[in-house]
Amino acid sequence: MKNQNLLIRKAVLQDAPLIADFNVKMALETENKKLNFQSVLQATEIVINSDNKGFYIVAIMDNKIVGSLLITYEWSDWRNGDFWWIQSVYVMPEYRKRGIFKDLYNFVKNLAKDNSQKVCGLRLYVDKENLIAQNVYKSLGMVETNYLLMEEEF
Repeated sequence: MKNQNLLIRKAVLQDAPLIADFNVKMALETENKKLNFQSVLQATEIVINSDNKGFYIVAIMDNKIVGSLLITYEWSDWRNGDFWWIQSVYVMPEYRKRGIFKDLYNFVKNLAKDNSQKVCGLRLYVDKENLIAQNVYKSLGMVETNYLLMEEEF
């Protein structure tokens, strides 16, 4: 791990308000979307309290949570395993460019490899215009796929 004074662990329920705050800030920063904090908090608590929705990972430095990400699951019948989707990545602005995301990613990657009988890979989506993030992900060993992401929101 690059940051020797960085602790990375799975989130617990007490972390939910700060993670929800991160998610609200991230949505505003990246997509200019204003989210309802209470709704995001409730959703965050549901994930932390469930066994089947996913889990959050937090990065702690200077005795405070400075970053987090969410892992959700996508079952692959082709591979008989789950892809872990990396979502809701947030690092506090004053802690960026210190390799914290890289450490979070490597923590998740090692956890996935430790569960390789159930996990078949890692995936994430990134804005087509966000070349900086794309380069970071490529530097960590991720590759662009042939798939386009399509959706219909309700």
